[in-house]
Amino acid sequence: MPQAARPPAAVLFDRDGTLIHDVPYNSDPERVRPVAGAREALDRLRAEGIPIGIVTNQSGVAKGLIAPEDLRAVNDRVDALLGPFEVWEICRHDDGDRCDCRKPAPGLVLRAARRLGVPPEDCVVIGDIGRDVEAARAAGARGILVPTPVTLPEEVAAAPEVASDLAAAVDLVLGGRSAHSGG
Repeated sequence: MPQAARPPAAVLFDRDGTLIHDVPYNSDPERVRPVAGAREALDRLRAEGIPIGIVTNQSGVAKGLIAPEDLRAVNDRVDALLGPFEVWEICRHDDGDRCDCRKPAPGLVLRAARRLGVPPEDCVVIGDIGRDVEAARAAGARGILVPTPVTLPEEVAAAPEVASDLAAAVDLVLGGRSAHSGG
């Protein structure tokens, strides 16, 4: 059997639609619901000693639909249910703001890698839409798409790697070792 690939220096996750069910412009922490298997997938990475973080677009702040303190409360709820995360990078801009952080731009991934002290090319980004994979590619990181009903067929076709769910994505991250293979 071939030698397992070296694990990544860090794994960065999109928040909405990837780790928690997407509630558009959610400002209510009580509406945070993890997707099936999210905690277990994150805990597998933690058990391997791999730092994990979140990179998330939150344009509701720029649009005035989410107050900064409500965004903080929602993220605190995500931390309580799924954390801890070594890093959070959040784009609070809208598409027209021309920032360098809003995915598909690489800024969130680059900043998260810098804060973790790891090269972006040694990171994996896991998300549910093409913007997540494009941000990974733009930063030189590896991107894995976990499609949901909102993922467009062309995003799936363009993704370099596709996983059926978070557990399968973590299997890819860990070099094909599944939770049931004994590691």
